[in-house]
Amino acid sequence: MYQYDEYDRALVFERVAQFRDQVQRFMAGELSEEEFLPLRLQNGLYLQKHAYMLRVAIPYGTLGARQMRTLARIARDYDRGYGHFTTRQNIQFNWIELDRVPDILQHLAEVEMHAIQTSGNCVRNITTEAFAGVAADELLDPRPLAEILRQWSTINPEFLFLPRKFKIAICSALEDRAAIMMHDIGLYLYRDGQGQMCLRVMVGGGLGRTPILGLQIREGLPWQHLLSYVEAILRVYNRHGRRDNKYKARIKILVKALGIEAFSREVEQEWQHIKDGPAQLTMDEFQRVAAAFEPPAYAVADSELEYETHLVQDHAFARWVSCCVKPHKVPGYASVVLSTKPGASSPPGDLSAAQMDAVADWSEQFGFGEIRIAHEQNLILPDVRKQDLHALWRLACGRDLGTANIGMLTDIIACPGGDFCALANAKSIPIAQSIQRCFEDLDYLHDLGELSLNISGCINACGHHHIGNIGILGVDKNGSEWYQVTLGGAQGKDSTLGKVIGPSFSADEIPRVIEQIIATYCAYRELDEPFVDTVRRVGLEPFKERVYAKRAEELICVM
Repeated sequence: MYQYDEYDRALVFERVAQFRDQVQRFMAGELSEEEFLPLRLQNGLYLQKHAYMLRVAIPYGTLGARQMRTLARIARDYDRGYGHFTTRQNIQFNWIELDRVPDILQHLAEVEMHAIQTSGNCVRNITTEAFAGVAADELLDPRPLAEILRQWSTINPEFLFLPRKFKIAICSALEDRAAIMMHDIGLYLYRDGQGQMCLRVMVGGGLGRTPILGLQIREGLPWQHLLSYVEAILRVYNRHGRRDNKYKARIKILVKALGIEAFSREVEQEWQHIKDGPAQLTMDEFQRVAAAFEPPAYAVADSELEYETHLVQDHAFARWVSCCVKPHKVPGYASVVLSTKPGASSPPGDLSAAQMDAVADWSEQFGFGEIRIAHEQNLILPDVRKQDLHALWRLACGRDLGTANIGMLTDIIACPGGDFCALANAKSIPIAQSIQRCFEDLDYLHDLGELSLNISGCINACGHHHIGNIGILGVDKNGSEWYQVTLGGAQGKDSTLGKVIGPSFSADEIPRVIEQIIATYCAYRELDEPFVDTVRRVGLEPFKERVYAKRAEELICVM
């Protein structure tokens, strides 16, 4: 893991002192709400429906045990005993008192964490896949470049007041688990034919009000030019992006308006002026950062006889391994996904302080003290010996973190929705819980296979509903909460945006609608065919016919 140097520490602690003064001046009436707004947003502080919400950055989704224990302390001492992990690999605390925020930031700074640039029209948290550095299908470790991007973009004065928020993701595996096509800039790291590190650059992706998949703007970019090329893109966006309408201010709108060819020419022209300047990376700089990501001291693989025996004798354990344990590049090790979705008892992505403490303990007991956050809102222990998997599973089940539903229908991605968010049109959490109640049978879920369901409480799409195999969007209809359903979305290298099946549904109808969609899938799927492939093959009509025919029948019965 990356450790702060003296410059990082100075920046973060000075920012804490600065914001403490700003809070005191605001509470004393020396700053108006309008003046205080940009100051708090720059420190990740939102005013939501019921209280302030603080969003804490977790760069590229990586935490140490000490940091996780600090998050548990904040949840316990400053919130209501829990935190919410987001699709951007951050954590949010929803019940924060304003006068205590500087103390929280102080605690974070003491363990090399902060909330800087988790809000505002700036470059947000740099993300990558949760298995970076350990995935069996990884080409290169993207974390050093992610960290370099983090350092470069933090408090970069040229890009602190962009037309709109800006998100960057990087990955380097055969499977894209970072959803790079959904970002303002998506980066894919690989080696070219000569063995040199290169980048494929995507631009103009994003969800929200106008969902668009990113388009390739550059192939074979030498890694030394990462910062200068990203800077060229940001300069063009900063110069031409709209500032008169926030709904049309994202870079995806600019790319669409200009066309990718014209946008590319602008970027190339800008890049020619700066590509050989001070932003060009050197091998010394890369190695300085990469040294923090050297592999830990893995043990020589032990006999897996005991592990294999548990697989044969314990059906529940074997089922958990089949979906929650992922291949590792080191023999004898695996990566474990801890599900934050045990069912209706807990909102997706929420962890209690006790659970956070437990995960911190397990990361040390079964690994090297490291934890990852996935954009699916689950947690990962990246380095677990196979011989320890059974013991870890038993502990995880005891803390409601061992549900064998990763990648399944009830592994729901959901934003906090109308229960908390001031922007939401509708609640997300009760919808997720109602669906989870209908599909509690794990055997049935595993028979269905991989199937993603994503819920967003508003058009901002924090739940990434556009790329769920089944997507649910909360909409306002004459002051009432209704839900629009999309089918066929997918993330990864074969990303697809879901399509709306028809008129929206009331909250009470949603569980039945999902049941009908699943019944249609079961009726039409071919042997072991994933849900999204069935939708692509047969189209939306069979699903629409069944869902709306059933709806009509129920209306007739009511009448």
